[in-house]
This record gives sequence, structure tokens and C-alpha cells, in this order.
Amino acid sequence: MVSARRSFEGTLPIATMSRLCEVLASADGLVHFELDFGRDSLGISYVDVRAQASLTLVCQRTLEPFVLPVEVNTRLGLIKLERDEAGLPPDCEPLLVAEDGRLNPVDVIEDELLLVLPLVPINPDSSLPDEVTGYEPEDDTAGDERSENPFAVLRELKK
Repeated sequence: MVSARRSFEGTLPIATMSRLCEVLASADGLVHFELDFGRDSLGISYVDVRAQASLTLVCQRTLEPFVLPVEVNTRLGLIKLERDEAGLPPDCEPLLVAEDGRLNPVDVIEDELLLVLPLVPINPDSSLPDEVTGYEPEDDTAGDERSENPFAVLRELKK
């Protein structure tokens, strides 16, 4: 694939990626991907991975499912030995391939999608319920009138 500078483009059902499905709230949907194999000016074999998907995660703030659009755009340097990682350019992430040089494109795409997921998924449109935060709007104005600076006593001692 590298020597021929092959490119692949298509869609995959999210349900075919078992490791990714373990962290999702729903396995519905498709991943749109492009893989471009080649060799750079230094002779290093690479694969450019581009993928887009809308993944359904569980918000850890509200415990409700939400859809997170994700996008991957990564260059992976194809290496056979771990020590070859030092020879990769800085913009290239290492990908250890088998001795025969084969790799499974679905596994590569799945790995990259797993890497872009947030450690703690939180829906950006969510907020905590008022009973959890203890925030009551009617008490807010009364609090401004009677609030004192807790350091006022220290200011008096300093004088």
C-alpha cells in the first residue's frame, strides 16, 4: 500500500468496532474515513488517517446521552520495531505494525477514535440541576445586600 501510494475512502458502521462500542451509549451511526498510504521525503512509510463520526456518549454531569461530533486527522508513521520511533518526524505518531507489514484498517480507525474521546464526557449544553448546586435565584439578590467581606476583620487588625 505504501509503495503504491494507495488511498481508501468509505464508511464503517460504528457497531463493528467492539472496543469503541464499550464506551458509547449507542452503537448507531457511521464513521466516514479516508486512509492515504505513502512515503515522505525522508523515506518514512506513513498512513494519513482522517475520520468523522457522531458518537453517542453519556454525560457525566447529567447522566443523559448526548451526541459528540469527533474528527480525526493524524499521520501515523509505520514502524516495525519500537526503537524506530526515534526516527519519526515530530508531526508523526508511531504505529507499530506486524513483521509481515500488514495492518487492519478498521483497528487503526477505531484506535484513533478512542484517542479523541474525552476522558470525562460532558455535554457542553448541560448544567447541573438547581437542587444539586443549591442555587436559588430568589436568594441571590438578598445575599448581595447582606454579604460582608470575610476579610474585613483582618483589615481592621492590620490598622
